[in-house]
Amino acid sequence: MANNSNKKNNLNIREMLKEIRELLKEKGVFGAIMELTLRSQVWRSFFRHGLEDTPKTRMQTIISNSFLHLHPAKVKRHAPLFNYTWCMGGITFFLFLSLTINGVALMFYYHPNVNDAYWDMKDFEYQVPFGLLLRNLHRWGAHLMVITVWFHMFRVFMTGSYKPPREFNWGVGVVLLVLTLLLSFTGYLLPWDQLGFWAVTVGTNMARATPLLGHEGPFGEQLSMTAYNDIRFALLGGSLVGGNALLRAYVWHCIGIPIVISIFMIVHFWRIRKDGGISGKL
Repeated sequence: MANNSNKKNNLNIREMLKEIRELLKEKGVFGAIMELTLRSQVWRSFFRHGLEDTPKTRMQTIISNSFLHLHPAKVKRHAPLFNYTWCMGGITFFLFLSLTINGVALMFYYHPNVNDAYWDMKDFEYQVPFGLLLRNLHRWGAHLMVITVWFHMFRVFMTGSYKPPREFNWGVGVVLLVLTLLLSFTGYLLPWDQLGFWAVTVGTNMARATPLLGHEGPFGEQLSMTAYNDIRFALLGGSLVGGNALLRAYVWHCIGIPIVISIFMIVHFWRIRKDGGISGKL
């Protein structure tokens, strides 16, 4: 049995070498490597269907691929056109990825305490190579992300893309809009400069009038809300903007809100696929 097995293995090896020689003669080195790669089990474990350009193969390639299956199997002809979508959704997602990457780079040089935060920012700008460029990419990218989210919501509203069966995804989009604004708001305090300090002071003072959760808001007094247990106190970690507020803003900005927004984005993309892609024109 062992001899028969060895003979079969040797035969298979000779056939494989013969096939490789024929491929080298026919397609050259790079062509042979490409052909063998496309036939390999590793390649087919990622891409289970060939490259034949047929409608069936196109759908199978999208559905069975671990990366592409988030997208719809079919897209309406008008959907990728810039004059319809403005590409605002894709640009917003790209900005989120860019902000995540350069935000992680900023975290290497930042200490979230009142003694170091401002000077860490200045040292990063003037002592770290390309630090000023990287910080401005994060700052202006954040402003641009807020703008593109608003434009995306405006486009969805004006084209009627919020209508059934997409009303659930519209609700998810509204939540993503709020989370984007919260990302921008929490990032305001991190440089610990006068602009950020007073912007967060004014913003959190407004939170005192939050219905139910603020001690000055509707029904707050009935729910036993005070200046020391309401939503403002929870956001600041105290009654004033100080070290606790800076630390909480840092944790929410770098960990809490990005995790939540990532979950909602996954649901958002999934619902686009399940709802048949981008909606049609009015």
